Amino acid sequence: MNDLVIRAARAVLPDGEGPASVVVAGGQIVAVGPHDAPVAAAAEVTLGADEVLLPGGVDTHVHVNEPGRTEWEGFDSATRAARAGGVTTFIDMPLNSIPPTVSVEALGVKRAVAGEKSHVNVGFWGGAIPSSLGSLRSLWEAGVFGFKCFLAPSGVDEFPHLDRDQLRAAMEEIASFGGLLIVHAEDPDVLSRHESGIGRGYGSFVESRPESAETSAIEAVIDGVRATGVRAHILHLSAAAALPLIADAKAEGLPLTVETCPHYLTFDAAHIDDGATQYKCCPPIRSEANRDALWRALAEGVIDFVASDHSPATADLKFAGDGDFGVAWGGIAGLQTSLAAVWTGARLRGYSLAQVSAWTSAIPAAWAGLASKGAIEAGRDADLVVFAPEEPWEVHATELQHRNPVSAYDGRALAGRVRRVWVGGSEDADGVLLDRP
Repeated sequence: MNDLVIRAARAVLPDGEGPASVVVAGGQIVAVGPHDAPVAAAAEVTLGADEVLLPGGVDTHVHVNEPGRTEWEGFDSATRAARAGGVTTFIDMPLNSIPPTVSVEALGVKRAVAGEKSHVNVGFWGGAIPSSLGSLRSLWEAGVFGFKCFLAPSGVDEFPHLDRDQLRAAMEEIASFGGLLIVHAEDPDVLSRHESGIGRGYGSFVESRPESAETSAIEAVIDGVRATGVRAHILHLSAAAALPLIADAKAEGLPLTVETCPHYLTFDAAHIDDGATQYKCCPPIRSEANRDALWRALAEGVIDFVASDHSPATADLKFAGDGDFGVAWGGIAGLQTSLAAVWTGARLRGYSLAQVSAWTSAIPAAWAGLASKGAIEAGRDADLVVFAPEEPWEVHATELQHRNPVSAYDGRALAGRVRRVWVGGSEDADGVLLDRP
């Protein structure tokens, strides 16, 4: 006897969208057949006419911050937010927790905390900071998915950035064991020339982190990839000016991948009010033309996928300085709103729900090596989402599952509601902790 069969008139499958019956047993999908296929199962769910069955979202860029800064976000609240937003698997960043995940011991601390509280599947990134160079292999062997580094100050003292020589050393070390380096790519020298006099003006904040800060840093990453052969990934691309560099590197055959984020695809600088520091993130949200170029690059495959960069903080930090962008803490809490935000922008531009699912599930799952995630097919984990793509809703920060009721999406009208979620075939069971395959 199977545990469950889900019948959907619309399901996003590996070969496109169509009707299907999805059969679940032991936490896995065991068969995908016609909508009316005869199936013996303990439970049967038939989706409504306005609902689509999606593979669970895979978000590879989430800052949980626990332990150490649990008042910003913790595993209980973050994983509840993920589940509510249709994300069934995410990979946790090595900062802003204390200790940061830069040693095997720190990874053990993080896993112990997460294991008690996670309502979705959770994996972990390691950190490449000056003091961890030379000992990264042990973290890799302990199961992290790769190593994050900053090329400019991270904002927290316990996670310092790498200079150019240290970046090259990290690349050589990681390449030696076939690992993956993920990079916050902004040039500190460019930033230092623009850091004064920011104030309450959003335009001044954007000018303080110009596109050239991203392009300069990305050039350094590409040079390092070419020299060492390391697999490298550019995090949260904001600057469309970097797209030709990235396209050329990919055409050259370099092992370089790139993500962008829902907030860069949703907002634009001209519609952000002065003093509205809930929109502060680094690199910043740029112009409408820049946003449209990111969409085109995503559709063309120059940008590989979308990740939330969920980076919350307490309200007193987000609004510190009474609207001064130079004082307020940066980061956007977007884990729960990610799928709906991307879909809202995509449908206006004529992209399909299958494309959105690929950008937020199938492609990041494959990139991270999560072969059991990201698709509705036999042999995959039964991480499934019922999504009503045409249901409108307005975001209210106080109703989100994030720990702190601060959101750049507060008051934003979105399309698409998550109605039901199964993780490992269950609507009630928690997720599991993941090691790199």
